[in-house]
Amino acid sequence: MNTPTELRRQLNFEYSFIAGEAAASWTLLMLHGTGGNEEDLLPMGRALLPGAALLSPRGKVLENGMPRFFRRLAEGVFDLEDLRHRTHELADFVESAAALYGFDSSRIIAAGYSNGANIAASLLLLRPKLLWGALLLHPMVPLVPQTLPNLSAKRIFIGAGRRDPLVAPAETERLHQLLNAADAKVSLHWQENGHSITPDEFAAAQKWLAGAVNGI
Repeated sequence: MNTPTELRRQLNFEYSFIAGEAAASWTLLMLHGTGGNEEDLLPMGRALLPGAALLSPRGKVLENGMPRFFRRLAEGVFDLEDLRHRTHELADFVESAAALYGFDSSRIIAAGYSNGANIAASLLLLRPKLLWGALLLHPMVPLVPQTLPNLSAKRIFIGAGRRDPLVAPAETERLHQLLNAADAKVSLHWQENGHSITPDEFAAAQKWLAGAVNGI
């Protein structure tokens, strides 16, 4: 069994952690977009699910000085080898954090925006046992695994903008179809907006999350 010192050594990310209000709290894995950091999404996490524990790592890849969770070769073109490596690295970090801080590893929900949503989707596809569900805001298809996992127990929210200049609606639909093919329970919410999170989109995500954790 790893000691607390050994577990801290395995937490090889810069990160913020806020304990939940109860031992049985949910934990939100907050995953920022390109150029963000471990503090950016904490206010959103508090508002999304009050009382939940928050685990928020900073992406370790730098693009022109801006943190990301994995490399890309061009806009919308991902370095798939790096993506796979970073996905497993992030999953290992979350597992070590759960062991160190004692939060329930069966009640982890990823909440990611843009690049953070993409690696959250990659976690679902490559390390599905890690997450109870996910809230994906303006994601793309990160990769298509050789064999789709069984995501029938997963609940997923996708928030998307029909005028998003970075994520075409067809790309959103492709991710929706991919997750449906893996039997996930997916809710797709469209807004007439671009790549930013609007108040209406946030309210829809908040309502969905409250219903999901309460079995509605």
